[in-house]
Amino acid sequence: MKPVRIAYVINSVEGGGAALPVPAVTRVMRDAGAVVRVFALTRRDGRALPPMVEAGLNPLVRDGGTGDHWQAARWLHAELRKWGATHLWTSLSRATILGLLIGPRLGLPVVCWQHAAFLKPWNRRLMRLLQSRALLWVGDSALVTTLTRQRLGVTPDRLTTWPIFAANPDQPTAQPWQTGETLRLGSLGRLHPVKGYDVLLMALVALHRQGFRPPCPISLTLAGEGDERARLAALAADVGIADVILPGYTDRPDRFLADLHLYLQPSRSEGFCIAAHEAMAAGLPVLASAVGEIPHSIMEGATGHTVPPGDVATLATQLAKLLSNPGGLHAMGMAARTLIQDQFSQTRFREAGTAIMRRIAPISV
Repeated sequence: MKPVRIAYVINSVEGGGAALPVPAVTRVMRDAGAVVRVFALTRRDGRALPPMVEAGLNPLVRDGGTGDHWQAARWLHAELRKWGATHLWTSLSRATILGLLIGPRLGLPVVCWQHAAFLKPWNRRLMRLLQSRALLWVGDSALVTTLTRQRLGVTPDRLTTWPIFAANPDQPTAQPWQTGETLRLGSLGRLHPVKGYDVLLMALVALHRQGFRPPCPISLTLAGEGDERARLAALAADVGIADVILPGYTDRPDRFLADLHLYLQPSRSEGFCIAAHEAMAAGLPVLASAVGEIPHSIMEGATGHTVPPGDVATLATQLAKLLSNPGGLHAMGMAARTLIQDQFSQTRFREAGTAIMRRIAPISV
């Protein structure tokens, strides 16, 4: 029988998002007997590259940009033939569109993994036009699976779900806030408008102007990089009730989360949102926008709270409630950890991926 060789095609090897989980995802494929190699259409910051190399994925990264689609298509076509791929697995819109154009021409079955709750109109139209070319569509969450069916017209027999996140049972756990200690708030993500950090800072400004006085010192750390840094730094100067820290990208999110008391995710849009789920797995209560998979994972009032995206007033109200009782945060966080460690266990992650491998490849699993 011809060996199964899965070309895992992704937009870039940028840190965060859908790239960092690639070693865990491909481990399931390789355990099922497949040979897997990563093909990235561009590099960007390259922070996801070292874990891929360490995992033995031999990633091939194209020396090109994000808008040169014709050149990217020619490169991918040539490299897939050269490597001898038998299956094509795509992740994110650009990789998926190119994969659906190239895969059938090479006689390769294509599996498309979807992550985004929002698609650019042109990408959405193209994927709907090409969707019948895929052997299987995989949503990284129940929400994205439903959206894929609705907006791309994929039939249920060619659609399944594989949550992109598996909780680490050995993840360091956040510790309770102690009287007299600074209450540490934080978030992980790009400094980009979609993450809504401006909304969060405006909510803190609103609390300060309303005369809210927290019972202890507060710090807020937004760990990430992006074009919004200067604007967020300017907004932070008016916060008043908290010290705002913008340390840049962190390569140890587990340690960062374990040092917090409350996690905040004020995004305008999300798909699965790995960072919020990592925070819950670390034993943190989460206050987040009700976008993407987040409201399905938070037990309202028990493990955290959700608010409408972009709603400064409601976010400020919920913040005031949580900040007024720092001693009650740890119990909520422990409830969140228990829930997430069960719902997104390593076992469930592996079983979901193995079931997909049985569907797409004639190998023993």
